[in-house]
Amino acid sequence: MTLKICVAQLNFEVGDMPGNARKIIEAAKAAYADGARLLLTPELSICGYPAEDLLLRPAFIAACDDAVKTVARELAGLKHLTVVVGHPSGSSSRTRSVSVQQCHNSASVLRGGEVVARYAKRELPNYQVFDERRYFAPGQGVCVFEVAGIRIGLLICEDAWFEEPARLALEAGAEMLAVINASPFHVGKGYEREAMMRQRSQACGLPLVYAHLIGGQDEVVFEGHSFALQADGSLAGRAPSFVEKLYSLQVEGTHGALRLRGEVEPERSPDADLWDALVLGVRDYIGKNGFPEVILGLSGGIDSALVLAVAVDALGRDKVRTVMMPSPYTADISWIDAREMASRLGVRYEEISIAPLFEGFKTALAEQFRGRAEDTTEENIQARIRGTLLMALSNKFGAVVLTTGNKSEMATGYCTLYGDMAGGFAVIKDLAKTTVFRLARWRNAHDPCGTGASPIPERIITRPPSAELRAGQTDQDSLPPYEVLDAIIERYMENDESIEQMIADGLPRADVERVTRLIKVNEYKRRQAPLGIRVTHRGFGKDWRYPITSKFRA
Repeated sequence: MTLKICVAQLNFEVGDMPGNARKIIEAAKAAYADGARLLLTPELSICGYPAEDLLLRPAFIAACDDAVKTVARELAGLKHLTVVVGHPSGSSSRTRSVSVQQCHNSASVLRGGEVVARYAKRELPNYQVFDERRYFAPGQGVCVFEVAGIRIGLLICEDAWFEEPARLALEAGAEMLAVINASPFHVGKGYEREAMMRQRSQACGLPLVYAHLIGGQDEVVFEGHSFALQADGSLAGRAPSFVEKLYSLQVEGTHGALRLRGEVEPERSPDADLWDALVLGVRDYIGKNGFPEVILGLSGGIDSALVLAVAVDALGRDKVRTVMMPSPYTADISWIDAREMASRLGVRYEEISIAPLFEGFKTALAEQFRGRAEDTTEENIQARIRGTLLMALSNKFGAVVLTTGNKSEMATGYCTLYGDMAGGFAVIKDLAKTTVFRLARWRNAHDPCGTGASPIPERIITRPPSAELRAGQTDQDSLPPYEVLDAIIERYMENDESIEQMIADGLPRADVERVTRLIKVNEYKRRQAPLGIRVTHRGFGKDWRYPITSKFRA
């Protein structure tokens, strides 16, 4: 008994049902020509994931139904090919007072031009970035279909994290499991999935194929990393991460003793995954939204340097434009290092001094500010001048502004509304400052996209960080050491640990109380920040929903 399975680890686009259907059809034909008799596509491959409130529009569901019919019709001539496609089914509507859910997160099994089986996802995640209960009703049934004499139990994503759906498939006669997925990336998530599915295979004694999505969709990224496990949980195959791939597996053996065989991609380092996630997130956000190029303010500091390196790896040097906007407080080494980095990467580089504009603002406000010393107001004016210049260039040339703020700054409010926060996409919004330094060193030691090794001048990495908005300024004048700051942010914001626990574990009380207070009082800033790429298990975005107006203090 043998069967060749192909996993369509492909990059689908939300709302492009005709394009997604065409992609599935082309993949199916290629897989069939290569001898495959079963093609698995990811969760909601017909409409893309997550489609969010588009799922509440009847016209959207109808377009998905039409696309499923198109795939079935176009592949009808491939008599011995079975294709599993993910799509919403049923109907979903919202009245003025309530959402009426009759829609399911479904998968259809297509063969010979017909839908021979359909399955509705039973377990609907409603945590982190997931809110599927807003859109879907849980399924109740079981789906076991046969290909080449092998009975295959179909599950969708979260189903496989619970015992019951797999157990029911086993009781219905399944000899192996096919799990189709769209599960957003965070660092380490791919190997967490392997570990969980290992438990599932071992618990039910069945081999398992895990078909996963790839691509960027607004703030989330999907890394691929499809894989297969033997019945004992051992690894049978692993597809590459962050690469579109028609990944093939061979199923061999007899009833009750099936074994899978496929190529095994080596394990990757967390920083390699992190870099590729940022690159893919930028490439798909810019490409899928049709922006011709990007623009960013290059300061000579580590954050803008890292964003520039990511942008060039994602888009190529011809689609990246940089602007250095020096103020009276800009150090000479900042000019030198910014020019050097732009030269290394071969991007367009321009300089616009903000000194005369800054003086103009101070003159215009002199009467209103009379008798008051200069403070952060004047610092913020400089940042807002830069933001205005970048947005003017964006408007004139259609380039989207990439902001350069990191998670440590977003958490504590060490950023300026309508200044350095002004822009369209926040590339490193979910990277702590300590991670920014580490990733910069990783990129200098590797050339994953062939744009050149060591793009970031060493002095940018080693010099003390500074916003350069006043004489002699460094970040640590206003913030705890980044090792302490980032530890507090991780434990309090990402892991929901208490203030008392952090202090008991040795973190300085003054720093813990100060940082947690800053996180609370700067929520209003984060609500006005551009969306950015989520790479941790909890980012400022869909993961973080705290009221701005609140009296609660832990």
